[in-house]
Amino acid sequence: MTPDLLAQIHGAAFRESRGWSASEFQSLLSSPLCFVVGDQTGFALGRVIVDEVELLTIAVLPDHQGRGLGAKWLLAFETAARAKGAETAFLEVAKDNVSAISLYARQGYTTQSTRTGYYSRADGQKIDARIMSHNLG
Repeated sequence: MTPDLLAQIHGAAFRESRGWSASEFQSLLSSPLCFVVGDQTGFALGRVIVDEVELLTIAVLPDHQGRGLGAKWLLAFETAARAKGAETAFLEVAKDNVSAISLYARQGYTTQSTRTGYYSRADGQKIDARIMSHNLG
């Protein structure tokens, strides 16, 4: 997947906030610690450090949402992370992103803490983030 395609998908999926640019994706993917799984409909991007993996972002094009692709990319992310030696996964998710929180909870992620005002919306509103984790063992 190219940085341009990742940026297009991310921008479409996160219209309420700032989508990541192709150069931001290129910078992340230039690290040997980062990896991406997905296709032209969506993806998950992660970074493994020692035995932990962070889900940096997961995105599905709006026209393809509600079809189980988020779960598909989350499972592919976890499989790739395990292959890279990760035992624990963690992520941040906006507290108002109910569908994502539900997806993560179904997969076994639990809330560990909150980051106040972590996300900025296009309208300037600040949204708290839930920090969630999951044992990949």
